[in-house]
Amino acid sequence: MSIQFEVERTVQVSQHDAYNALLDLENAKEWVQGLVRIQRLDEGAMKAGSQWKETRKMYGSEATEHFEVVQLDEPNKIVLRCDGTKGTTGKGEYIFTYIITPGDDTTQTKVTLNGEINKLTGFSRFLGKMIAGTFKKACAKDLDKLINYLEK
Repeated sequence: MSIQFEVERTVQVSQHDAYNALLDLENAKEWVQGLVRIQRLDEGAMKAGSQWKETRKMYGSEATEHFEVVQLDEPNKIVLRCDGTKGTTGKGEYIFTYIITPGDDTTQTKVTLNGEINKLTGFSRFLGKMIAGTFKKACAKDLDKLINYLEK
């Protein structure tokens, strides 16, 4: 069973700037809500296969999840995978596909996040629609904070 959601925002920066900001782990603390730390598990430029652990404070506790870059198509698309079995969640697979397209004029960029939640079992599967709503709200807040950061 796959649960999907979408969040779309427009930012007043170039397509390249939006793309690069989404992959800039060193400055993610400026816009990722509740971010405690990011630990890169490889070195060098971001590429397909790059991995990191991301720790956020959520509901008063720290939660760490394992992320991997699945696909990069600069400056149009970023696909990230969060393997829930390797993190605090303990289950599920979360795919985040960012589609970055030029906006109505040269100073605008549209960022569309397509989220997909897979491999949930038991009670989590039963609550899937509610989980999708929670993820969608959290992703929307992150994109709003990214826009504020980029438009400063």
